[in-house]
Amino acid sequence: METFSSEKSIISLGSWLETPAGNYVRDWEHARLDELTVDIFGFNATQIGLPQIQALRANRMPHQWLTDTLIPATGYDNVAKPLVVVQDFEELPFASNSIDLIVLPHVLEFAKEPHQVLREVERVLIPEGQVIISGFNPFSLWGARQVAGRLSESYFLPQEGEFISLSRLKDWLELLNMEVSGGHLGCYAPPCETEKWLQRFSFMEKAGEQWWPYLGAVYVVQAIKRVKGMRLIGPAWKTQKAAAPQGVPATNKIHR
Repeated sequence: METFSSEKSIISLGSWLETPAGNYVRDWEHARLDELTVDIFGFNATQIGLPQIQALRANRMPHQWLTDTLIPATGYDNVAKPLVVVQDFEELPFASNSIDLIVLPHVLEFAKEPHQVLREVERVLIPEGQVIISGFNPFSLWGARQVAGRLSESYFLPQEGEFISLSRLKDWLELLNMEVSGGHLGCYAPPCETEKWLQRFSFMEKAGEQWWPYLGAVYVVQAIKRVKGMRLIGPAWKTQKAAAPQGVPATNKIHR
């Protein structure tokens, strides 16, 4: 089936998240996503793809959905977070200007047309709506390990993924009038496959943030949809007008 074939790479990423390195990435992303989404308010929010990451667990919007191409495994709580099944992420089944928050965990780097996915996100977001995107940083130790894996056919991450650099992602967002408002880089440990070695390199988290902040293996970017020519109008303050003309007292009087 074509849809399954086009999404097999992100499915393999879901299973990779169950490995020690995957748990390391998922724990870091959960912490950053909680920080970013907890104070975003509105009515409608959706996470697109990768249900293994609970991107909206800290958000308090009343209406939340998971948008995915496959039905999750048995045990998924469809009441707590309803599922919207789509054929692909390039055509979202939402009305234009209807969603306050969209989270894309590692979707763009495994999509056939990542820029089209972003165009759809821009379409369905309300003015001043927000999008949060996570991805793997190609300019990191993990990115170098993945390049080496292409040569030796020994991959550390799913081989179909095309890592998108931060500068390229920011250019795409700028073309769609979405302004980057924040973000994080993290996971500075080398690409180790065992929990033991990942723990041994845990000291590199603080060191990386201080000495080589742009070499984190994973990034999370937050952007806001801006609409040109739109003005936010505040409350119209009413001023009281005089009911009748008031007399002006004379300063000089003539006494007879």
